[in-house]
Amino acid sequence: MPRISAANNAAQRAETQRRVLTAFGELLFTHGLPGLTMTDVARHAGVGRTAVYNYYADIEELLISYTLDETERFLAELRESLNTLENPVQRLALYVRTQVEDLSRRHLPPGPAMAAVLSPSSFAKLAGHVGELSVLLQGILRDAMAQGYLPQADIGQQAQLIHGTLSSSAARGSNEPADLEARVARTVRFIQLGAGARFDDDGAPLRASLPLT
Repeated sequence: MPRISAANNAAQRAETQRRVLTAFGELLFTHGLPGLTMTDVARHAGVGRTAVYNYYADIEELLISYTLDETERFLAELRESLNTLENPVQRLALYVRTQVEDLSRRHLPPGPAMAAVLSPSSFAKLAGHVGELSVLLQGILRDAMAQGYLPQADIGQQAQLIHGTLSSSAARGSNEPADLEARVARTVRFIQLGAGARFDDDGAPLRASLPLT
């Protein structure tokens, strides 16, 4: 009988773990977190229940791993997309659009719901990781204000208000392509105008003041 190399074994373990995380994400989307069990995840992933426990001790640990994995992927893709744009108001639009689409697709429990089902230490892990999104948004707002495209405001407070609007928009309405696109477009313009952005007749961002030097 041929021996299984360490590399093949590692690849198989990685593939099984990916199947478990994918299955968990799909069940979150279709059924939500309440009542979800490790047995449900194993069945949906097509693996034995013991295999799931080889990677995760319980649903809480699985939720943390899934959320961190998704957030890392999302941040990497979002940063790459943002780097293709120079205007901060357009970067804000891309941030809003990407966030609403992603939140609508993933259906992760909102912050307060996460806090209710996770231990304080586990929630702290997620809060620190997801906080990178807030840092990214605050950087966009800071650039927009410095370049005169947005009026000066409390950046931290504005970022909190924007994220609250994003969560609300993602949870509202169906995710049929036409409905989602209309909702995303409304949310983008609502947040841009709420932050103080102004546009010319062709929809291009206008400077409201001279750039800071």
